[in-house]
Order: sequence, then C-alpha cells, then structure tokens
Amino acid sequence: MDQNKLRGLLEEVKSGSVSIDSALKQLKKLPYEDLGFAKVDHHRELRNGCPEVIYCSGKTLEHIQSIVKNMIEHKDNNILATRAGIEVYQAIKEITSDAEYYELARIVVVRKREIQRSKKKILVVSAGTSDLPVAEEAAVTAEVLGNTVERLYDVGVAGIHRLLSKMDVLEEANVLIVVAGMEGALASVVGGLVDKPVIAVPTSVGYGANFGGLSALLSMLNSCASGIGVVNIDNGFGAGYLASRINKLSEK
Repeated sequence: MDQNKLRGLLEEVKSGSVSIDSALKQLKKLPYEDLGFAKVDHHRELRNGCPEVIYCSGKTLEHIQSIVKNMIEHKDNNILATRAGIEVYQAIKEITSDAEYYELARIVVVRKREIQRSKKKILVVSAGTSDLPVAEEAAVTAEVLGNTVERLYDVGVAGIHRLLSKMDVLEEANVLIVVAGMEGALASVVGGLVDKPVIAVPTSVGYGANFGGLSALLSMLNSCASGIGVVNIDNGFGAGYLASRINKLSEK
C-alpha cells in the first residue's frame, strides 16, 4: 500500500463509504505477511517510496511463485525480480501474463501499472561489452523505478576517445552510473569530467589478478576524483536504486 492508497482509504472512512471494520481488515496485513519461508513487506513502499524487490538467487521456484502471487494479491504495483534466470521467468509467467523478461539484466518485471518517467536523466556508462549484464541490471532497475535512463556503452579507458566524443551526453545527465571491471579506472575519469553524482559499480570482469572484481572495487574506493560513491561488486541493482533516489530528490 502506497501513500495515495492509504490516503484514499482514510478519506473513505471519513466519508462513511467504508466502515472502520472494513478498513481495519485492509490494514491488518499492511506491515508484512508471514508466508512461513518469507515475510513479504507490504509496508516498504509507504516507508521507503519503493515496493519490496525479490532477489531470486537461492530461492526455489515455488517460493518465488508464492511471493509474487502474494504481492499481486495485495498491490497493483509493478514487481521487480532480480538475478532471475529464464526458468524463474517461466515460473512467474505461469502466474501472470504481465511478466516481462530482460535476459541480459537477469530481471523479471511484472507490470501492473504504467510507469511515469522522471524528466531528469540517469546515464548508465559501461567500460566494456562484458560489463553489460551489470550495466543493464542498473538501467532496467532505474527505469522500472520511474526514471528516464540513457545508456552509453563500451567507452572504457583503453579507447578514451570514445568517451570524450560523448561529452554532451555526460553533461546532460543528472546522475551517472559507471560500470567497469578490470582496473575500474573509468569511474575516476568520468568523475573528473562531470559536476553530478557518480555511482561507481565494480564488476568481476577481468583476468586473474583482478581477484573477481576486488581490484576494480579498491581502485574506485581510492579514486582521486570527488563526488564518487561506490557500491558492491556486480551490484547493478543497488546502483540503479540509489541513482533513482538521488534523481527523484532533485525533482521535488
């Protein structure tokens, strides 16, 4: 239940069109619902402005189906399921025909209502094509959360002219997400070129000495460019979510 729904319910109680007992019944499961294996947080959008997101890795298909079914029954919000393989999409599709699959991003979206886009733009920048799964996870997350998103891919430091030729695109963005593996230098370069918040995402892309993304993570944490925040390795979702919050603050 979001603020608009709650306000509408209170107005109906005030006008007498909904009884107190009926309103109490609707509010009874507002904080969360215990499914035994999961506690579905129906209150999260009211608290945080965004509904709960389903992280699918490690969950059984039956558990994912039950969570999605519960969320559909209690809300008309769009549902976001991350780290989802094709088998997860097929399982969700058995429940609702509204499911869409973004294979590269490994995300399933259940669209229950139209997404209103922000006027200000989030730009997702990737160093290489191998970084695209994480970059797309960030981009799709931000889009589902109601943002206008632009993509600028394969502009890493090995060919820095590719990035510099797109300075107009960089300058138009309100928030930038920079996704890079290897040594993770792209975040510092972008951070030194723009006056907007930069969210750096290290990826596990690279050869042995990159230690599964640790080298990129440490490079980004030690960046000499100011205005850069760093999320966890391969955490495109976290970057998209944070960028959305920053972007929407500037529109209030």
